[in-house]
Parts: sequence; C-alpha cells; structure tokens
Amino acid sequence: MCTVYYGPVINPQSLTDYLALPQCLICVSPQGNIEWLVEDVDSTKLNDVLSQHDYAPSDITLICLDDGEFLMPGLVDTHAHACQVPNLGVGGELELLQWLDNYTFPTEARFKNVEYAERTYPHVVRRIVNSGTTTCCYYGSLHLEATKVLASLVHTAGEFTLVKCNMNRNCPPNYIEPSVKESVDTTLALISYIEELPKSVSGETLLHPILTPRFAVHSNPELAIQTHISENKSEVELVKSLFKTNSYAETYDKFHLLRKNTVLAHGVQLTEDEMVLIAKRGSGVAHCPTSNFYLSSGMARVGMLLDHGVKVGLGTDVSGGYSPSILAEIQHASIASKMLAIQAVDNKKCKCNGGHSKSSSSGSEDTHSRGRHGHKHHEYQGDEKQPGRFTNQKLSIATLLYLATLGGAEVCCLQDRIGSFEQGKAFDALLVSVREDDTGNPAVWGYNPDRDLTHGVTAQSADNSLIEWLERFLFCGDDRNIKKVIVQGRTIGGRDYHPLR
Repeated sequence: MCTVYYGPVINPQSLTDYLALPQCLICVSPQGNIEWLVEDVDSTKLNDVLSQHDYAPSDITLICLDDGEFLMPGLVDTHAHACQVPNLGVGGELELLQWLDNYTFPTEARFKNVEYAERTYPHVVRRIVNSGTTTCCYYGSLHLEATKVLASLVHTAGEFTLVKCNMNRNCPPNYIEPSVKESVDTTLALISYIEELPKSVSGETLLHPILTPRFAVHSNPELAIQTHISENKSEVELVKSLFKTNSYAETYDKFHLLRKNTVLAHGVQLTEDEMVLIAKRGSGVAHCPTSNFYLSSGMARVGMLLDHGVKVGLGTDVSGGYSPSILAEIQHASIASKMLAIQAVDNKKCKCNGGHSKSSSSGSEDTHSRGRHGHKHHEYQGDEKQPGRFTNQKLSIATLLYLATLGGAEVCCLQDRIGSFEQGKAFDALLVSVREDDTGNPAVWGYNPDRDLTHGVTAQSADNSLIEWLERFLFCGDDRNIKKVIVQGRTIGGRDYHPLR
C-alpha cells in the first residue's frame, strides 16, 4: 500500500531558489520511492486528485501534517568521523596536527577493542540519525572488526555511505597500519563484508564503501582515493614538502585521484588555481565550517568554489566539529560567509583613497518572486552561474538549504536518488515541527495556537509562514524539532521513532 503525505513541503531546486508549498501531496510507493507529487492541492480536492491517479482513499495510507509541521529532504553529511564522537568538545585550543596527536589518535586507537566499538557505535549512529542526517559519509577507524560493527549498524539504520580510514605513514606507533598490503587486504575484506549485507526492501544497496586515507601526510599514494585537503596551513606545507609538489590538489591529481566521485574535506587553504583544477576534474568539497572555526583552520571560500563550478556539500567533521548535526554546519556556514563578505569590504576600503568605499558587504538585497500559486521562492533574479555571483557574498537561505541537501547529494554522486522531492527519487525526508507545545524547544518561536504568527491564515500568509518556519528551524532548531527521520520511505529515527526493543 502506498503512503500519501499531505501538507507543507520545502523542496530545494537550485543554489538560488526552493519551493515553499503549503498544500503539497506526495505519494510514496511501498518500496520507498516517490511515485508522484502534486504541488498545490486544496483540502477539498484531495479525493479528486487521488482518483486522477487511480487511487481510492482505501487504497492508501494518508498522513496529513498537523499545524506547525512541514516536510523537507533529509540532510546529507559529506564528512563525519564516527570513531571520533567520544572525543567531542575537547582539544579546541590546539590546531589540527597537534589536536590529532594529543586527542584524536588516542581516541581512535581505542577501537582496536571490538567490545568498545560494540558499546560505542550504536549511540553514535543513533545520535547522527536523530539529528536529521539521512545520508552520511562515515570515517571508521583503522580496525577492520570495529568498522564491520559500524557497517552493520549503518546498514540497519538505512543510511547510505561508510568509510574505512587508511593510515600507514607518519602515525603514532599504536595507531598505524604496518604496510600498504595489510591496509589493502583489510579494506578488501571490509568491501566483501559490506557487499554481502542484505539489500533494502526496494532491492537497492544503501550502504557503499568509500576507500579513504586520512590525508596525504598519512598514506602512501597508492592508497588514496577520497580524503581531506588543505585544512590547515602547516598541513599544506607538510604535504607539499613530502610529495615535492606545488599544491595540495596537485599532489592528488599527480596520482589521478581527483575525479567526479572524489570527496575532498575542508579546502580552507585552496588557491584559485586549485579550485579550477578540482572543478575540471569534477571533484566535490565537503565544507566543514564548525571544525574550521574550532581548530582555528580558517574559513573556506565557499562562494569562490561555487563560482568556479566546484560541487559543495556540508560536513560535520565530528569531532573536529563539536556537533553531529548538519544544522550547526548551516549556521556556521552562514557566519563564515558573512565574515568573508565583511573582510572583503574592509580590504577594498583599505585600497581606496581615504578608506572610503560604497561597497556593500552582503551584495544585493534578496528578492522574492512568486511562481504558480505563489509558492516558488527565489532569492536571486538572474543567472546563478554568473561570475562573482557567490564570491565574498553572504550565503542565502536557498544556498544553505541546497548545500545541506542537493549539494551534498551531488558531492556524493547521489543527486539522482536523494536531495530533493522528485518523481522516481527515494523518499528521504524529515518531518519537522516548529510547534512550541510539543517540541520542548523554546528557541523556535514558531507555531503556538494561543500566540501564533499564522492566525487568520490566507494562501499568501501560509506561504510566508512556511518560509519563516524553515529559517527558524535552520537557525534555532535541533533534534527536538525533528519528529521523524525517513529513509527510502521507512522511518528510522526522530523524536516520534520508537523501535521495537
């Protein structure tokens, strides 16, 4: 039996616009795929629309969203270290290389004990899922058996991606793979283990291994496939010295490791020449602003990456980032872009006579145009690929939403399956509530029946309220506002999820 959802829906479209649909109807097949979607359906016309699709009310499970609730695509985390979650929130006084040696490697080394992995990873996966992440690029530790535990848990949860970490160079003596051969052998064993796991009810494989060294400092070239890049100035200089190259990106490209399915985390110190090369190769960048702030790495020039045509998604980088939620990355990505915009204006003023300039730090004001039924929400009029459109500009709500959903899907080469609501895609979704009476989150001043922004609702005010609800959720929301986390049509987490024990 199909499930049909009816109510407010947020649907990302591009870097510059998204759909805010107060009365949307989405039909999900028993296999968890979107069979059809109708953007605007008056409640009095529900049965008529269902009959047009050859459904009677008895043929479906109809779920009508309550006031103050909306659906949006699940969040995509393009970079997370599952084995570092026990290390959250410590070591922020250090920069990257010292932080790794003093805090992170000792934490990861504990996963040599499989029993520790069995005690720890269930809480890690559950916390990340309940934070709204439906697709995640996980890093495991060096240890095969511990990473099998992680793989099994991620498979059960229904998320998409898994990473085994490879390190055999410049590592602590108690946390190093002894040879390239052993690293390759254990990685192949993990791949075999993952391939033998059962497929989903739709027959689709949701769990995929990604071969990933930590970064060039810690791996021989023959192992590298997906990795970190240009996170920290000292790291960049060390890589260039070790590999005798002119840039970090050149190091990977030298071994033909920049390609369309390469995920490069951070990119804080990338030069424009490197951005051009990465775009040419079709690789993507995982933007991890919380970690970049916390470890004093700097601010990645995301706008410039976008203007050069580089695919960009968001990553929590736990525990470099101290939150497992992509919502935190949205907030810090916004702050980073505003700081870069302010710096650009200040630098421009310094070059002007007398320090006077009429430049604006935030670019042109956001504009809104309403499409059919007044539901299409644009934040820029014009060609989003226009040169300089994003460089040194604040990231709009549409852009932030895109990076957290479709942008992340593109980085993972999954944009044809996830990231937005379209016919034929998997129904990966969050059921979000901004109701104060049942979420317990007073930070979201959203929907209160006794004191509410939406009394006397009209079609136009419902549209505006939904836009406001989205922004409030992105900047003030947390796991308390996520009622359901849905992957491939199946609820796998959220506040209302109560698995059988």
